[in-house]
Amino acid sequence: MPKLLDLYAKYGIKATFFYTGYIAKLYPEVVKMAANLGHEIGSHGKSHLKENGFDIMPYEKQVKHLEYSKKLLEDISGKPIISFRAPALRVSPNTATALLETGFRIDSSIASQRFDFFLSFGSKKKIKFLNAPRLPYRTNRNNIFIRGQSNLVEIPPSATIIPFAGTTMRIMPEITSYHQKILHLEAKLNRKPLVFIIHPNEIIDESNEPRIIKRRSDNVIAYVLSDLLRAKLKTKNLGENALPLYEQLVLYYINKGYAFTTMQEYVSLNEGKISNL
Repeated sequence: MPKLLDLYAKYGIKATFFYTGYIAKLYPEVVKMAANLGHEIGSHGKSHLKENGFDIMPYEKQVKHLEYSKKLLEDISGKPIISFRAPALRVSPNTATALLETGFRIDSSIASQRFDFFLSFGSKKKIKFLNAPRLPYRTNRNNIFIRGQSNLVEIPPSATIIPFAGTTMRIMPEITSYHQKILHLEAKLNRKPLVFIIHPNEIIDESNEPRIIKRRSDNVIAYVLSDLLRAKLKTKNLGENALPLYEQLVLYYINKGYAFTTMQEYVSLNEGKISNL
């Protein structure tokens, strides 16, 4: 966290940090670190356990998890929590209703036109990403994947088949350098905001630590790709190697004149426009 926060301070960047309730309760200081420096704090649900995926939890359980994480993060940070990103981007259509009921106004879980195949858990249900709106949109109250007139704004994480994220940046930095150029051209055409996902633990080298890879699926192909292969790939360029790669990516957008902002600030500045996008 200090290394990531130092990088943001160096370039005057404000970001949104999404915390699970599990991490926030275990290490409340990492929440305070970001909040005290003016970054937005968002909810990332209660935990990353597969059974806590918002794509499989019943509605009532989704509400309980959102209420729990929201209150915990507000108590720690002393700030209102209105932004949410689902663990592993796993949501169901009625997650929109659960978010609205619990006081959230922003979601960033629908990675439009991202295709994970078996490389992430819950990937079958993420097929809906392929038809989701590409620009920020007000969601349908009963279906987070489509446009509507609700008070919940969806800000899609950037993707063009592959994710625009720390994992792909580390695994295939050359491809990411081309990917960022493609996304830049798109942003010039339609002013679509770029949303990059990175985790603070990617700046920690865990490659030599013993790892227990849990089998999360009975499907052999899914197990090999989303558990075994994914776990192996995710160790590439962890730690000190990740930081210069990320700084290079940040500098690309600084040199292109981009403004870096939080989810909340983006919606505040563009709320009137979002309804018409």
